[in-house]
Amino acid sequence: MKTVLALIHSPLVGPLTWSLVATELEARGVSTLVPELSDEGDGDQPFWSRHAASAARAIERVAADAEVMLVGHSGAGPILPAIRERIAHRVAGYVFVDAGLPKNGRSRLELMDEEDAEFARQFREHLAEGGRFPTWTEGDLGTVLPDAQLQRALVEELRPRGPAFFGEPIPVFAGWPDAACGYLRLSAAYDGPFRRAQAAGWPCRELDGGHFQMLVEPVAVTAAVLAVVEEMGNRV
Repeated sequence: MKTVLALIHSPLVGPLTWSLVATELEARGVSTLVPELSDEGDGDQPFWSRHAASAARAIERVAADAEVMLVGHSGAGPILPAIRERIAHRVAGYVFVDAGLPKNGRSRLELMDEEDAEFARQFREHLAEGGRFPTWTEGDLGTVLPDAQLQRALVEELRPRGPAFFGEPIPVFAGWPDAACGYLRLSAAYDGPFRRAQAAGWPCRELDGGHFQMLVEPVAVTAAVLAVVEEMGNRV
């Protein structure tokens, strides 16, 4: 059965983050899709639901006889189960790339609490004072993304969010994970989820870089993703 890698970007940024890896995968003959998460839809629906629905609509274009590997970066991690619930395709597995892990009913703020309680407290104060995140500038990205053109492009795609986004609970369906999982760590900020993935016995890899290493070393990140996928028992 043909496997398509669906590369899911964080709801805080845009599809640029996966663009170079997608190009590299296609050059290696791997079928790839980069859905764009959209806020469009019923405004009464939570963000996670709208984002999962938009990803599912894109995945519907995949041939019915293909299976899908869901690959989530950063804030896409917690919504991978919600995407899975909305697609009819067989899901071959889940790969988390510098991403948070799903926990039923937990909000993004609650997941932050588990990683760094003091940072989460400060972040809550920032949101309560009317702050939004992220509001990076090109200069802020210099240490993790040296290319000036990519800095500009990433900043243009930023989607700053407020309390409604970070505080909404995100459900995970009973029985998840229903397929193999793997983890690729890119930065020290995700040591916690990475250690939990290791403890769970998932195939894991790590690259010492930045959170947007897929835009810095797309070849290396592509190779690492494929190594995790292969160890999970899939050939693409």
